[in-house]
Order: sequence, then structure tokens, then C-alpha cells
Amino acid sequence: MANLESKIPSGALPDKWRKYKAESLKLVNPANKRKYEVIVVGAGLAGSSASATLSELGYKVKTFVFHDTPRRAHSIAAQGGVNAAKNYQNDGDSVYRLFYDTIKGGDYRAREANVHRLAEVSVNIIDQCVAQGVPFAREYGGLLANRSFGGAQVSRTFYARGQTGQQLLLGAYSALMKQAGAGAVEIFPNEEMCDLVVIDGQAKGIITRNLNTGEIRRWAADAVILATGGYGNVFNLSTYARGSNATAIWRAYKRGACFANPCYTQIHPTCIPVSGDYQSKLTLMSESLRNDGRIWVPKKKEDCGKPPAEIAEEDRDYYLERIYPSFGNLAPRDVSSRAAKRMCDEGRGVGETGLGVYLDFADAIKRFGEAGVKERYGNLFDIYHEITNESAYKTPMRIYPAVHYTMGGLWVDYNLMSNVPGLFVLGEANFSDHGANRLGASALMQGLADGYFVVPYTIGNYLAGVKPGSRPSVDGPAFKEAEENVRNTFKRLLAPGTGKGGSVNDFHKRLGKIMWECCGMARTKQTLERGLKEIPALREEYWKTVTVPGSADNLNQALERANRVADFIELGELMCLDALTREESCGGHFREEHQYPDGECKRDDENFAHVAGWEWQGEGKQQIRNVEPLNYETVKMSVRSYK
Repeated sequence: MANLESKIPSGALPDKWRKYKAESLKLVNPANKRKYEVIVVGAGLAGSSASATLSELGYKVKTFVFHDTPRRAHSIAAQGGVNAAKNYQNDGDSVYRLFYDTIKGGDYRAREANVHRLAEVSVNIIDQCVAQGVPFAREYGGLLANRSFGGAQVSRTFYARGQTGQQLLLGAYSALMKQAGAGAVEIFPNEEMCDLVVIDGQAKGIITRNLNTGEIRRWAADAVILATGGYGNVFNLSTYARGSNATAIWRAYKRGACFANPCYTQIHPTCIPVSGDYQSKLTLMSESLRNDGRIWVPKKKEDCGKPPAEIAEEDRDYYLERIYPSFGNLAPRDVSSRAAKRMCDEGRGVGETGLGVYLDFADAIKRFGEAGVKERYGNLFDIYHEITNESAYKTPMRIYPAVHYTMGGLWVDYNLMSNVPGLFVLGEANFSDHGANRLGASALMQGLADGYFVVPYTIGNYLAGVKPGSRPSVDGPAFKEAEENVRNTFKRLLAPGTGKGGSVNDFHKRLGKIMWECCGMARTKQTLERGLKEIPALREEYWKTVTVPGSADNLNQALERANRVADFIELGELMCLDALTREESCGGHFREEHQYPDGECKRDDENFAHVAGWEWQGEGKQQIRNVEPLNYETVKMSVRSYK
């Protein structure tokens, strides 16, 4: 069994990271840094910031991205903001408050030490990004502006209208391209990682496929960093970019890296509702809209078909304000999502499908005027109009929860290294900071913290124990075996199937339907057991009947998707298994058997205050569930309440 040793430094919580950097971390001298080569897979916020920073320190860096440019990374889609404990509003914020809100928001299922470090580092992120020219919103006097986000009672979210992810990514991208121009980073676009190479138990390279030519290549390194994002597209319909996938972390899992808490999926409450089977993805309406928008449904079922303007104020149920008066419309995402589902389950949902609630800006327009609302959220209103052909200035938006983020990912220790030495995992690809639920504006914070301020220290601690110049040859047996494994997978996918099962996209839709019904916003023992029967049957059918056109030696997007969907099917099974094993409700993992009478999550701290790290045992075999206990020294576990 894998040893999930967290390697949390000793000492008082506020001092751990500072003292660890100053006293315990081993260093690599500048002359030796030039002798080490690091592979970074992914070039979103975590990947670009890590590549830029490591190369500035002197390491040789190779960056792989399956897009044609890092600017297409999904980080660009983040809208609302990035958290930092600057307390510019003088409203009582602090590093401790951000730490506590994040621990509580994750339903006490995250590591204290990692989260406190994230809160500490947050204050540096803003300074770094301002220095790069990120155009954060500012108050009239020139100071940086803040707004509130769910799960917090202070204003700590820095933003650039509704384009925060885009602006932060352009900042990290500029830092990356500066280093590429200096020859310190080599960027390989349109290269998808298909396997991890492990030699003597340590990560020493990767196998990639060029998406334009089909060429499969071997790459050696002294350490490998995965910053490849989340796996929410296992549900097919989600707010992720359509190309977002789990292949890099899943292939690393098959090489020995433990997969932690795969069942922790975040459902975002403010997405444009599904409108038909033809959709390939869903669109997020930023959580920042909940600062000024009020969420409601009709009190009476018979009013649901009426235009919202015809429903009198006294006939509207502002249910978040009613149920959670302390936080109101800024209740956390998991809490708000389940509340919306309850309203629709009661028959009070709106829209053609009945799966929608209103997000109403009438009060905000009265306060600020239409121009004031447009200044705050104009591009988001434009997106809504493009998709629905409705003006949210004149009629309320219709929203409904959708898959948005995954808190699970590869297990990492305090150094952000997996249980496979030399394999580091950053950003959403790891499980590290969010517990069972991510608070809004924390994803951008984590990606930048990991890349700019954490891994540049901790990777040196690992490399200090690696002999300079000991990088293996790509002609060795481990690389040959890994390449053969990749080639055989593609041969298997291209082998003529019966075609009876439909296209790759058809299988993905079927998997998504199983996942949403069996392991979605609410799970039960019965639905999860059903999923664990249906998914293996779907996998068997997939490999027997799917037909993938074309060949592997050129551009073949059908083959790309087939490769990724094969991994999604296996991952979906592990998610159901993890959710079935975790007999409690916490954050985004809501088991209907485990809830309080008012519908809130009922945790089992005695039996499940731990991280579940799954270890691959081979196809068709029972996977091993390893456990890392979560010990809270500073925060007292309590019933999570926002009322």
C-alpha cells in the first residue's frame, strides 16, 4: 500500500511555511540549477507561472501544452476574481480569516497546513500580478477594488470586470514568453501527454503525441510537473472547455500516483440551464453576479409559467435570503446549488424544463442605474444575451447548477509532490487546498500560489537529492515500454469496431448521463451501485463497438477524443466507488442518506475525517483505498452553518 505521508512541517501553524523555507528546505546552487531539466505539462495559470518562475531560477524547462498556444488554456474562462487577504476594505479580513473561511468552506476536509500557506501567499499574488500589468478594477482614488464572493462575509476578491482569468493568464503568459524568448523555456504546443515514465520508482519523463502529425515522442527530465486542470468533463456537460480532460493525471495514476477524493465534484449554482441534447458544454454566469443579483422562484407552482414581471413581489420566494440570512445570496456554491435543486424538485423551477431559478437585477438597477450595473457586469450580461437572446437588464436571468470544478485530483504532500517521487502536481490537477468544496475565487489563487510561490521552493528540495547529469536516456527500457503502451492504446482504439455503439461523442453523452444521475448533485447507495454496474458495461461496449475513423499518424481529432473518453469511463467508475465508500455528506459530496432534517450535509468526523487516496492495481482488479488522516490543531470541526 502507498504511504500517504503529508510531510507537514512541525511548529505553530502561522510559522510552518516561513520556518520550513528558511530552515528545512534543501537548496540547489545556481550553477547546478542549469544542469537540471524540468518538464511542465500544462500552461494555464499553474503551468505558465511554474514554467516562468523555475526558468528564472535557472532550471531548464520544457513546457508541453495540447493547445496551439498557452493562451487557450481553460484558466482564461474564469470570470469573477481572485482572493487575497489584503484587507483593503478595512472590513476585518486577515490571513487567518481567509484560512478559516477556506477550511470551513471545504467542510473540514482539507489540510490545515496547506490552506494556511495558501492564505499567506495570497497577499503576494496580487502584488505579483499588478507588477505584470494585470488591469484589476480600481476605486475612484486609484486603490484596487474588491467585491464579495460566496462563503465569506468580507470583500477580498480582486477582479478585472468579468474577465479575471483571462487577464491573469495573459500576465502569466507574458512572463512565460519572456523566458521562452530568452531561451530558458522550450514550449511544445499541440503535444498531449499520453503516459508517465517511472524509473526506479521516480518520475523521469513523459510520452507525448503531437496532435498535428501523430508523432509519438519520448522526453526525459529530472522532475515532472503536471498542471493539467480538472476532470469535470467526465460528466460530458459542464462549464469546462470541451478539450479539458483527465488523461495526464489518469495515466500518472496508472503509474502509481494515488488519486485522492475523486468523488469531490463542485456544482456551480449560477450556470445557464441546459436547453437541449445538441449542447456540447454549459456556460457559467460568474458568482460575482450574486453580489447584486437576488435569486428567487415563485412561491406557488401555478405561477411558474408566468413571465417574471407578472409575479408580484409578495409571491416571490427569495429562498437563499430566507434560509441563510447571514449570507443570503452569497451562500457557498454547494449550499446554493442544493437549495436551487430543492426548489425545482418542489415543482417551483422556471423555464421550459422547470430546471431553473431567477437571478434578478431589478433592485441593483434601481440602486445604481443600468449604466452602473453595466460597468460592473456588462460582459457577463452580453454573454447571457448571446446565448439566450434575452436582456438581463429587462428580465431576470435564468440559472441552474452545473458541474464546474473538481476538488479531487492526484494526491500530493506539503511539497506538492505526489507519492511518486519527482512527480509534482499543481492547481486543479491536485487535491490539495479545497477539501470537499471550493469557495469562489480560490482556483485562480491556488494555481498562481502553486506556480509562483510554492513549487519553486519545494522542487529544489527534491532536486537537491538528485545527482546532476543523472537524467536517464530516452532510449532506455522504461521509455520504450511506455511508448509501446501508448501505441497499443491507439491501435486498440483504431481497431475496427462493430459501429453499433455509436460515435465517441455518443458514448461520452451516455457516460455523462450515468454520472449525473448516479454521482451528480445528490448520490445514494442505490444510484452509486447502479453506476458501478452500468459504467463497466459501458466500458466493455466501448472497446468492442466504438468506431474511430482515420489513422494515428496525422491530425485525428476523433482519435484524440476517443483516447480521452476511454480515460473518463475508467475515472467515472472510480468516482462512483469513492462516493459509495464515503458514508457521509460533506461539501460537494452529498449522500442523501446522510443529511439533517433541514437538508444540510451530515458529516461523519469520527470515521471520515481523512483523505482517501486510491491506488491503481490493474484493469479489472479492486483498487486499494489508502487513507491520510486529517488532524486539526487550530480549527475546531463543527457543523458547517451559513444561517
